[in-house]
Amino acid sequence: MARPVRLGPRAVAALALVSAIGVVAFCWPLLADPDATLAGHAQDAPWLFAALLPLLVGVVVATIADGGMDAKAVAMLGVLAAAGAALRPLGAGTAGLEPMFFLMVLSGRVLGPGFGFVLGSVTMFASALLTGGVGPWMPFQMLAMGWFTMGAGLLPGAERLRGRAELAMLAGYGCAAAFAYGTVMNLYGWTIVPGLASGVSFQAGAPVAENLVRFGTYVLATSLGWDLGRAVVTVVLTLAAGPTLLRALRRATRRAAFEARAAFEGAATPVER
Repeated sequence: MARPVRLGPRAVAALALVSAIGVVAFCWPLLADPDATLAGHAQDAPWLFAALLPLLVGVVVATIADGGMDAKAVAMLGVLAAAGAALRPLGAGTAGLEPMFFLMVLSGRVLGPGFGFVLGSVTMFASALLTGGVGPWMPFQMLAMGWFTMGAGLLPGAERLRGRAELAMLAGYGCAAAFAYGTVMNLYGWTIVPGLASGVSFQAGAPVAENLVRFGTYVLATSLGWDLGRAVVTVVLTLAAGPTLLRALRRATRRAAFEARAAFEGAATPVER
């Protein structure tokens, strides 16, 4: 039976570190002083990107060091990232029609949370280069997609649950995570978009609860329909193509035998020597 790429203690620590940095990058404006220059939040991207790339490498290196990843897994990472990047232009983000999300759900499910986080981030980076979507939002998208794909790897029953029950769980997760992805990305843009109505605009220094209410109104008024399109496409593609793709991914993972140790046949024993 194909098992997800194992996540050891060093990989867990690396994932926790990069996720903590991501949470701070998204949420610090909520705790900013009234006199803080929120336009500076738009300038976070280069610093976040500079921190994110070595941390992603750190997650891969830690996973390799823990024995859960090898050259075959890295090769599969490249293939899946290329496939995901190629899927993104098909929807071009129109009305939230983004087919790459369903591939991230299924890949994260089969290959595990650590592999999934790196895959989601690398896929978003590659697709941004492919579609010309490079901008200050890109490192935030990389983090959000990494969390999206990692969550699929954390779903229960990875080695036991199969069939319609698994598909229903993955479709439900894809639907919820599609809305969550849009909400997280809104949190980045909401704090720096000028000219919003007073009822939905971000107020630096206001109580966090008050700003969260404003943020909820902002999400409902601006992006709910867009996120709905993403969720519907993810659910439909997961249910339609999920069985075939899950079998293909599991077969490839089983044949790759990521955790198998190399052994040399014909080595002489001490007695023979």
